[in-house]
Amino acid sequence: MKKDSIETLSSLTRTLHWCVAIGIFALLGVGVYMTDQKDYSLYPIHKSVGFLFFWLILLRVFWRMVNGWPRPTLDSHFSKKEHTLSLIVHWTLILSTLLMPISGLLMSSMGGHGIYVFGLEIFPNNPDPSNLQKVLPLNSMLAGMGKNMHDWVSSILMAAIALHIAGVLKHHVMDKDSTLKRMMGIPSK
Repeated sequence: MKKDSIETLSSLTRTLHWCVAIGIFALLGVGVYMTDQKDYSLYPIHKSVGFLFFWLILLRVFWRMVNGWPRPTLDSHFSKKEHTLSLIVHWTLILSTLLMPISGLLMSSMGGHGIYVFGLEIFPNNPDPSNLQKVLPLNSMLAGMGKNMHDWVSSILMAAIALHIAGVLKHHVMDKDSTLKRMMGIPSK
């Protein structure tokens, strides 16, 4: 498997980056919509896609550990402060993309709702014997922690995404370096 270099990022790195990015945008968008509109009809799809993306995110994290962090391109020049901010944003993105599905799984499973992936039972729900249309939490405290974490991490993740995009635009528009081209698989001249 080809590893990243200063000049190019491997096709695996680029594919994982863009697949996770598109998935996270979609899941955040659906999550914000459901919360703002109090419309939970998309909840089963949100949970199913989130569960599947968790495995892709784990693969991305594994690849990042094996491959290492991408080094700045040869034509990029930035201060130590910018480099530190970049590392903080990248670590926040990695950790947040891991914590979002973990907190969602915790919230749903411990809340008694179970985990179903497109109808396939992964973790059973816990129906209330007196009213089978409702569920009983397995552990209200853990379910609450999962919900709070899901809420907080989604806000942190959105802020980190905004900073990441701002950094990409700075590199591309102001610095005119090849950082974005490298992530797009376009050779630098």
